[in-house]
Amino acid sequence: MKQKLFLLISIISLFFFKESFGQPTTPNQDGRKWWKEAIVYQVYPRSFKDSDGDGIGDLKGIISELDYIKSLGVTAVWLNPIYSSPNDDNGYDVSDYRNIMKDFGTMADFDSLLKGMHERGIKLIMDLVVNHSSDEHEWFKQSRSSRTNPYREYYHWWNAENGKPPYRYSLFDVNHDAWKYDSLTNAYYLHYFSRKQPDLNWENPKVRQEVFNIMKFWADKGIDGFRLDAFQFAAKDTTWPAFPKGFEKDFSKYYAMQGNLHGYLQEMYKEVLSKYNVMSVVEGAGNSFTDAHNLVDSNRHELNMAYAFDGVNIAKPSGYSLLHFKEVFSRWDSAFQNNGWLSVFLANHDQARMVSRFGNDKPPYRALSSEMLTTFIMTMRGTPYYYNGDELGMTNIGFTDIKDYRDVQALNAYQHEKNIGGDLKKFMKREASTSRDNSRTPFQWEDAPNAGFTTGTPWIKVNPNYKTINEEAENNDPNSVLNYFRKVVRLRKDNLVLVYGKYELLDKANPNVYAYTRTGDGEKLLIVLNFTTHNADANIGIDVKNATMLLSNYKNAPLSNKKTITLKPYQAVIYRLPM
Repeated sequence: MKQKLFLLISIISLFFFKESFGQPTTPNQDGRKWWKEAIVYQVYPRSFKDSDGDGIGDLKGIISELDYIKSLGVTAVWLNPIYSSPNDDNGYDVSDYRNIMKDFGTMADFDSLLKGMHERGIKLIMDLVVNHSSDEHEWFKQSRSSRTNPYREYYHWWNAENGKPPYRYSLFDVNHDAWKYDSLTNAYYLHYFSRKQPDLNWENPKVRQEVFNIMKFWADKGIDGFRLDAFQFAAKDTTWPAFPKGFEKDFSKYYAMQGNLHGYLQEMYKEVLSKYNVMSVVEGAGNSFTDAHNLVDSNRHELNMAYAFDGVNIAKPSGYSLLHFKEVFSRWDSAFQNNGWLSVFLANHDQARMVSRFGNDKPPYRALSSEMLTTFIMTMRGTPYYYNGDELGMTNIGFTDIKDYRDVQALNAYQHEKNIGGDLKKFMKREASTSRDNSRTPFQWEDAPNAGFTTGTPWIKVNPNYKTINEEAENNDPNSVLNYFRKVVRLRKDNLVLVYGKYELLDKANPNVYAYTRTGDGEKLLIVLNFTTHNADANIGIDVKNATMLLSNYKNAPLSNKKTITLKPYQAVIYRLPM
């Protein structure tokens, strides 16, 4: 009797749920792909959850919160690097690609993590850092030992007797010089990032085979995908031409998509990606739509999706224009509406917090603007990537003392500014709003010491606002940012028109409101978002009187008058329109 009653209740619940959120629709593109329908949650392991009290997040900590991750409704996790590393750049300097950093645990812990994710229907995407390695990797130790060592050609060297090499800009070097002199063999080695991150020589087929074997090692373990870090920079013009003065202001134009990069990716596809059911995404999308399409158009057999920075780079310390925001995202959608696939995101481990950059982190607006931005990410065409903590509306910490920073980029940039006699006060003000460390503060689990992240001393300071912004409090509040996130995720999963449907921008010239429709397979959804602190009108050209409101971050529906809608500050609303 109990089983029959439970079944009846389940059927009734399912009926009402589908009435509210809609039946899944069939895509009108060339077949469904799991990675197109994925909702990717990025976990920064060092800052997620510490299991042993050493102040550093670890794999067992993530395992302990897998039920929380499942409760979000996400379907995949992108895990930042966990490989063995001296940790110069928080794991993006790998010393052993087949082992786990001791700070994070053991390979047995990794196996348990992967098993736990798969048991919960969550796929695992690994960060693959192969534009460069650590200078403590055995390959580099051998490479720098002598000019005749077999590993010499695993990296880029310039012999000193040939004079100084042509200037190359380094993103992280204290002098911004990408060539580091090494006295052992009287030569310079190339490092686009920190001095402890020498660039691998992808022009060497032995290097490529090493990388393919590493990928097979992890794919054989059962992981579900690779995110290729900084890979658009991997290929180099090894004739080392001189670049024009000031090129570093637009260095991507000279660094990205050089040489035979596409050939290397096609080789990777043939050797690895085609043999496993894994997704692949590259960090960066080159310098043009042609570059981006060449990476991801299916007939080229390279990668699945591009991860373009045009959108996330809009926000500046001084703010941004919504018109520019709409133009960029609409332009990228238009360019990929028929072929290829994109990532949609507003934050990651290399950016400051989403709500502090694109929304409003002041108390009256933090929750509303965070929910509005979440609505945008989850209703655009492309695979959404969502950074851990943003589902709580976590904010920038805004350090004022350089001693609080841990990021090699911030620390070296500060030293550079100091060395040239720059304006340190101005520098610190800028870093407070833009530094990567803003997104790397510990996850805020509860109103307890160190936000429940660790019983020890955290590796980086916890944001003091954890007492009010934390998972425990928000989980228990049905109107919280966290529970709104869960609702939007559920809506996206049950309305595939939000994955595959056509995107059309409305009220293009409106400087306050972003409005658009998603249409496909007999369904049409309307999304209207107010990006301001005041009421705002949108001339959407649609009468919503007979529409069904699926979701809003306010209790009451917006006011509407025929083809105009009035939204409250940071209001987000989704309608199903009659067809």
